[in-house]
Amino acid sequence: MRRILPLSFCLFAAAAPALSQDTTAGALTVELNTTQTSADACTLSFMVTNDTGTAIEKAVFETVLFNASGAVQSLTLFDFGTLPPNRPRVRQFAVPNMACADLSRILFNGASTCTAADAGVCDTALKPVSRVGSVEVLG
Repeated sequence: MRRILPLSFCLFAAAAPALSQDTTAGALTVELNTTQTSADACTLSFMVTNDTGTAIEKAVFETVLFNASGAVQSLTLFDFGTLPPNRPRVRQFAVPNMACADLSRILFNGASTCTAADAGVCDTALKPVSRVGSVEVLG
């Protein structure tokens, strides 16, 4: 019994670093970073990090915006442009005729355009997150 316990501990200790590895490896993280209301629009700022290892020459996502009551406010295309691997990018989109306080949810329906060596990477690696507590981001 003495020899089994230390061996079990060693196996657990060896597995522990694997359990705590970064879960964003291989992800295309699209983070809603801030929202800002102007007189005629809601400006959405996204921080995009491409950790897929694949250069993305062009990424355009079909995006659905929901109002405060949960109804679809608009369906639009957000063109995130070029997303090089391992280099964060910030992209902003002004949504006309909408106050940011009226925005409750953003849904990335899927990639309308994904120009990359692996054209499916925009959908398979997408990891949407939100830093704005009042707005949920899904994908």
